[in-house]
Amino acid sequence: MQANLREHIEKIIPVTDEEFDFISSHFTSRKFKKHQFIIQEGDAVQYSYFVISGLLKLVYTDASAKQHIVSFAMEDWWESDFYAFYTKTKATMSLECLEDTEVLCCSLEDYKKLCDGLQKMERFFLEKATFGFLGSQRRILSWLTSNSKERYEQLLKQYPMLMQRVPKSLIASYLGVSRETLSRLSS
Repeated sequence: MQANLREHIEKIIPVTDEEFDFISSHFTSRKFKKHQFIIQEGDAVQYSYFVISGLLKLVYTDASAKQHIVSFAMEDWWESDFYAFYTKTKATMSLECLEDTEVLCCSLEDYKKLCDGLQKMERFFLEKATFGFLGSQRRILSWLTSNSKERYEQLLKQYPMLMQRVPKSLIASYLGVSRETLSRLSS
């Protein structure tokens, strides 16, 4: 697991063995089963999660109990209810495993210790946050400017592996269309 984290970090910043020992001491590993919740709405969000293996979905449930898939996360991705994590408030979203999943967990306290203790980790986390922000912005613009067919084609082009691992009903929910509409789009 630690090798995956080091490889992930070194895509952005080089680290020495000593630096990586410091970095890895701020993470704990956890395993979850398919359909298990890592975070449930109303929970305190203690960690940001780096996915070693498996697949997650982040879901917001509205007042009428309709579920909206905010994002998916697979290997080499970070996920959490980041608002609740950074503001130390209760989760407004749930994080559920779609497959058996292994993650490395980093608390907010450890995140801050990493950034304070190794300045290059600030750069690493800034770059990860920036790319996350850009992805969110791209998704918002897609919702504002694209029809369902175009959103489906963008998802297929951007994340072809995701399409093979996620049930069609969840892809439909992520795109904001019915299962029947998704079937028409994919034919």
